[in-house]
Order: sequence, then structure tokens, then C-alpha cells
Amino acid sequence: MSVNPPNLTPKATPDDQVLDNALRPRSFSEYVGQDKIKENLRIVIGAAKKRNEPVEHLLFHGPSGLGKTTLAYLVAKELGANIRVTSGTALEKAGDVGSILTGLSDGDILFIDEVHRLNKAVEEVIYPAMENFKLDIVIGKGNSAKTLQIDLPRFTLIAATTKISMLSAPFRSRFGANYRLDFYNQGDIEEIVSRSARLLNVSIEKEAIKEVALASRFTPRVANRLLKRVRDFSQMDPERGREGSQRASASYGMGDTYITANTAQRALKMLEIDDRGLEETDRKILLAIVNNFDGGPAGLKSIAASISEEEGTIEDVYEPYLMQIGFLARTPKGRIVTSKGFEHLGLGNKKPKLL
Repeated sequence: MSVNPPNLTPKATPDDQVLDNALRPRSFSEYVGQDKIKENLRIVIGAAKKRNEPVEHLLFHGPSGLGKTTLAYLVAKELGANIRVTSGTALEKAGDVGSILTGLSDGDILFIDEVHRLNKAVEEVIYPAMENFKLDIVIGKGNSAKTLQIDLPRFTLIAATTKISMLSAPFRSRFGANYRLDFYNQGDIEEIVSRSARLLNVSIEKEAIKEVALASRFTPRVANRLLKRVRDFSQMDPERGREGSQRASASYGMGDTYITANTAQRALKMLEIDDRGLEETDRKILLAIVNNFDGGPAGLKSIAASISEEEGTIEDVYEPYLMQIGFLARTPKGRIVTSKGFEHLGLGNKKPKLL
């Protein structure tokens, strides 16, 4: 039976957020990967503590699911500060920002997720708040309009975005430091899967950890979600058997929920996820370029129309990973499938165009 797993992309769903919160690292020592960023943040936080000052405004950017929100929470915890969380879509007008900023205290952190979705009017209110810790309020209209300036507490703004190019230059320049989160390596993802399995009280073989990690798109959020799906499959697996359950419990010392390499492989096959983490939509994108455009180049609009998918979803969710593993490339004339992409699809070693 074919099962389409629309929730295995890096985009979060409400159910996934519950799982993410349960598995979220509680300290920098538990946070796996992104070592350079962690070291830089330790220096920034430590120096700010010594000066008894708020940390400079921070900007985290990179693909979805890599841990930007988690880093914001860890910064707040290291500082012992309260954190107020909102998103770019929730701040529709200047009054929304004003009500949040005036409710902060000295040393508090304001975290804005998907900050690239802020409209320009809201951005202009945030400028003086970030630089001078002042809030400008316009009272009245026309010639009778007056500007009232309110002093704000010395807060730290932490912003996260998947599209840093959509932030205006004046806005970006007001952040004291910005950090790009990259995809994780295989070793880090395996460590994350192992840690999450312990937190979920799941026994899992080393080879099964490797299988889940290979299919995780080098993204912690996807790895945790896949682990949950494989766990569900294991619990309902008719082939498990009492003897296998007892053997797993004796070997790993945990509950009767266990995952073997074979179980992981069959679960991923049922979910239509291959050993490189490609799901149905990934393959549709590659095959559309191969079959409809002779391997490319093909425009984003044409690809989206051919597979009935939104352009933004292809560009933000699927393309980054396909490019990361070298299956897809962008050229001035459009997207092309690389020789690695042809090989993975079982179409031979075809030399790509315009590389």
C-alpha cells in the first residue's frame, strides 16, 4: 500500500511541535552540531555577562528544521532571561510591536520567528527600538500629528529566518551578529537520533539509527519525526514477535518498543522514503525535469505547474536538500538534474547540461 508522508518535510505541524518540544535540548552541551555557532554564542553571552549588559541583537538564518528556535531558547536560558516568542506574520501593525516591547523588562529576549514576513511599517517601528531602545508613536494625522517617544527596557531581539535575502539592508545591519545554520553531517544526525530514542524510551539498534539518519535529509526535525514514525511502525509490526521483543529488551535494557535495522528499512519503505531521504515530491521534481524538459534547464514555474505544487514550497522545502546532495543544480537558464540525480533515479550516468 502506498502511503504519502506529507509531514516529513522540514516544515513543522502542530503535532510535530509537541514532539520537538519534548526532544529539544535543554543546554548547549545537549545541542548536537553547529559547533562554531555554539562557540561564538558562548563568547558573546559570556562577554555580555561580564559587562552586565544585554546580549547584542542576534539573527539566525538557514533552512527549516535546523535548530534556530532551539538556539534562541538556549541563549535565554544561558542568560537566565525571560523570552517572549512571536512571529513575523503575527505582527501586522505598529501597535502589535508596541504592546510587546512595552511589556518587556530589562534583559528580556524577544524572539521573532520567520522575521522576513514583517511588513515595512513594522520594521520601521523596530529600527529605533533596536538601536536606541526607544519607541516612536505618532499621535494624530496631517499637520496636527505629533510624535511621542517612549523609553524601552534594554532587551535583546533574536530573529530567525529561512530567507535572509528578503530582509532589508537597514534591518540586517542592526543585528550585532548573524549566524547561518548549515545542514548537519551523518555523525551528528545519528547522535541526535540516539538521544531522541533514549528520551522516547525506545530501544534501537545502531544500524537502525544509521538507517533513520540517512533518510533524515541532514535535518534534526526530520530525523525526530522519522524516528517517531518508525517507532509507531515497530509497535504495530506483526512480524515483531515475543522472542524478538525479549531479545531486544535484554540487549538494550529498555521497554518492549524497539527498532531493528530491518524494521526501520520496512517502515521507511512503507513511507516511500529512500536511503537518501527523498520522498515522493522530491522524485516528482527530478522526474518532471528529466521527462518533460530532457533533464533541464527548466524554470521554477514550469516545474511547479508540471507537478501541481506551489513554487514557494519547491524553492524553500525541497530544492535546498536536492542541491545539498548534488541531485539538482541552478543555472542562469533554470534548474537541471545532475549526473548524480540521474544515477539515483536509475537512469544511468547522463552528463548534465550547462554545468
